[in-house]
Amino acid sequence: MAGDLGRTLDDEYIHQLPDRDPVETQEWLDSLDAVVGEYGPDRARFLIAKLLERAHETTVGVPGAVRTPYINTIPPEEEPEFPGDEHIERRIRRFIRWNAAVMVIKANHREKGIGGHLSTFASSATLYEIGFNHFFRGRDAEGGGDYVYFQGHAAPGVYARAFLEGRLDEKHLDNFRFEIGGHGLSSYPHPRLMPEFWEFPTVSMGIGPINSIYHARFNKYLHNRGLDDTTKSRIWCFLGDGETDEPETLGAISLATREGLDNLTWVINCNLQRLDGPVRGNGQIISELEAVFRGAGWNVIKVIWGSGWDRLLAKDKDGALVNVMNSTVDGEYQRYKAEDGAYVRDHFFGKDPRTKELVSDMSDDDIWALRRGGLDFRKIYAAYKVATELDNGKPTVILAKTIKGWTLGPDVEGRNATHQIKELTNQQLQELRRTLHLEDDIPAESLEGDAVPRYFRPQPGTPEHNYLVEARDRLGGYLPKRNTTITKPLTLPTDEDFAEIYAGSGKVEASTTTAFTRLLRNLSRAEGFGDRVVPIVPDEARTFGMDSLFRELKIYASKGQLYEPVDASMLLSYSESQDGQILEEGITEAGSLASWTAAATSYSTRGIPMVPFFIFYSMFGFQRVGDLIWAAADARARGFLLGATAGRTTLQGEGLQHQDGHSLVLASTVPVCQAYDPAFAYELGTIVEDGIRRM
Repeated sequence: MAGDLGRTLDDEYIHQLPDRDPVETQEWLDSLDAVVGEYGPDRARFLIAKLLERAHETTVGVPGAVRTPYINTIPPEEEPEFPGDEHIERRIRRFIRWNAAVMVIKANHREKGIGGHLSTFASSATLYEIGFNHFFRGRDAEGGGDYVYFQGHAAPGVYARAFLEGRLDEKHLDNFRFEIGGHGLSSYPHPRLMPEFWEFPTVSMGIGPINSIYHARFNKYLHNRGLDDTTKSRIWCFLGDGETDEPETLGAISLATREGLDNLTWVINCNLQRLDGPVRGNGQIISELEAVFRGAGWNVIKVIWGSGWDRLLAKDKDGALVNVMNSTVDGEYQRYKAEDGAYVRDHFFGKDPRTKELVSDMSDDDIWALRRGGLDFRKIYAAYKVATELDNGKPTVILAKTIKGWTLGPDVEGRNATHQIKELTNQQLQELRRTLHLEDDIPAESLEGDAVPRYFRPQPGTPEHNYLVEARDRLGGYLPKRNTTITKPLTLPTDEDFAEIYAGSGKVEASTTTAFTRLLRNLSRAEGFGDRVVPIVPDEARTFGMDSLFRELKIYASKGQLYEPVDASMLLSYSESQDGQILEEGITEAGSLASWTAAATSYSTRGIPMVPFFIFYSMFGFQRVGDLIWAAADARARGFLLGATAGRTTLQGEGLQHQDGHSLVLASTVPVCQAYDPAFAYELGTIVEDGIRRM
């Protein structure tokens, strides 16, 4: 494994260094051994972590650890007190789990093969419910509230909660995936199909994560430019461990660190499974992701083991249990949850006589009852609270270990095919009813013969209903909820602002790209409009002749310009500023489009209409990031996409990929995109002027 190789190289490096004081070295080693022997490995790990922290503070130059033992980041003694009503919240989670499952099952009874997903939300219900009850701030909260990118396949659970809140009724749930004729629910988060409910389309893997990063950055951009106070808003993004294989998911995480996006929290549901089988059967996806995110500079909070494991880890004085945890691969962890307590005793704890002795006083049922951290509400609450209170200027990722299909029964939990299971038999539903302790709420006869399973919703005035309503009132309103109330209206540009482009270039030949740059300058100077213009380029501004705007509009840099540029004495110098207007994204069309989406949807997320222009090079727009463009269309984005230096005339000899004769065709396939191919400056002016008015 790569980790073993890393340790080997570190060992070789250490052994090559001369030991100038072997006696002192031995004293340090003896001290560490004494701490382990007297107080256990937890205390030793804490001391070593503090030493590394101090080493960084004093610039000793010791490399930071990117991979830590396979245990929870937050020790039990540092967990905050859980402030909620455990009993009521547990009841609410059970109602939501039940309704989410029944919704999908009824849809597939009505139409075989209609689809839907049972297992993703079953594994992540606790992750969401702790957020809904304690952390996710609605639009009425101070500062405009939070933004939640929900994992697409978990949509049934979000609908089930909205049903309990009274925002949806049984007719809506019965029309899950049956949208024709109204009162239907879209399969996944979809703002165009449900424009008052969903904010962000996320089911296309990797799109939600990259958009959440650039959304968090755009909120900082709005604040630094003095357009909006976004300091109290947090972006939450929920995704699956299998989704991290998408390049869009992890490709921009270093940007989040560079930009100091402490307003961003990711929660990765590590149920160890993707659609067909294990994510990393021969490794550990949590350890792999920890190394990736730590290396990129994120705060990493691992929530691997539930509270039941705390006692065992406290007894693990010689580290045998941690060693077993470290060496067990995900394929094994998945298998354990598809078996029983006796199997776990023999095959997990039985790997070492010392670990088997640790559970000698536990029954097989006790062992089976040991939960994973992502299913433990106390552990998740602690992780969220720490994540939202960190003040080190870094983004945070929470790696929460769960079980795919949890509570849905032994034929579903942890099975390779669990993602494809859309229905449960009456017997399986009866078992789910017992597992969720809903015998007093769901009549047994509703699950017999040809009876149709029933939803359950606590009536207004009941403790559960009151708890739901009071939690959302306290946090500023319901989520998800899309808002289109404009708080800072936009003043449209005047005829004078378009006069130059309509006048033409006289006898001097000029490309439409050059004409657009002149128009962009004029629009950026327009009173009441100019500060809302957001030019976005993927490291091609000089190619487009836009470098003339660098000094005037300046390039946005969250820390300002900490150096004197090499061309400082030139008129067109590379000028960065904390309140700069241009988003110069580097060589990333995907990142540029994500920035464009954030700006193009700010009219709904912040009530502040912005006018983004994403200028991409030739065909590196619709062809290269078409999925992100479709997602932007689904999000009801408003803005301009421009293919600069496009066409077959100027790029001959640069290869077929550059000979762009198809961008217009691709653009026209997006139904809400009005595609044009202007040949003259006045045409370009008409398109932009009319587009601004219509949008």
